[in-house]
Amino acid sequence: MGSEAPVPLRTAFHTELDQLRLQVELMGVRVDQNLERVREVLDRGDPTGSTVAAALASDDEIDAMHVSLLERCYLLLGREAPMASDLRFLVSVVRILSELERVGDLALRVVKLAPDVDELSRCGAAWDIVRTLVDVAVDQYRTALRAWSAQDLALASQLVEHRPHLRSFQERLVDELRRLDGPDAVTIAMHLFVAGQATDRIADHAAIIGARLRYLLTGEPAHLAAEVR
Repeated sequence: MGSEAPVPLRTAFHTELDQLRLQVELMGVRVDQNLERVREVLDRGDPTGSTVAAALASDDEIDAMHVSLLERCYLLLGREAPMASDLRFLVSVVRILSELERVGDLALRVVKLAPDVDELSRCGAAWDIVRTLVDVAVDQYRTALRAWSAQDLALASQLVEHRPHLRSFQERLVDELRRLDGPDAVTIAMHLFVAGQATDRIADHAAIIGARLRYLLTGEPAHLAAEVR
């Protein structure tokens, strides 16, 4: 019986890059699961604490994946000394991993408001604005995840060039929070403001993922300017 032919070194390297791309997508899916838990908490609260517990456990997994995948990127950079598009891919993955991890942290920040959801949901217009911000942020993030999964330049460009105009929502939210009264008004306002800011930042991180993916796919350094927060 003849021995199997050895796999060419560069073929093996590109197989590792393909696996890395899929693992980044998997981390993105884990983050998306916590974004869905944000919606669950805002819809129904979390009387048993099970949703918050699941979100905390998932966030630990996300953090572990972040560290593991970063280490893998650094190992490949040091071992393979990649050039051109391969180097661009690895440094882009390092950046995107950071964005995914940050989105996960922001989602957890909102999930932790679960014990106060019943009271927050009685705040009328302010609550409605926060819910709108959540919907927009989740939609933007999922567009970013689809763009990465398909390596889709059109979706990446959409994220950068057609960012939702959330400033007006933030201004309206602040106006509504100023109108709150009662003994717990300050605490309630702080919680709603935290939720609003977190979801606004999630949309920003989605746009940054789009900008980095556009750079990855085109190699044009000018696209990096869109990553500036």
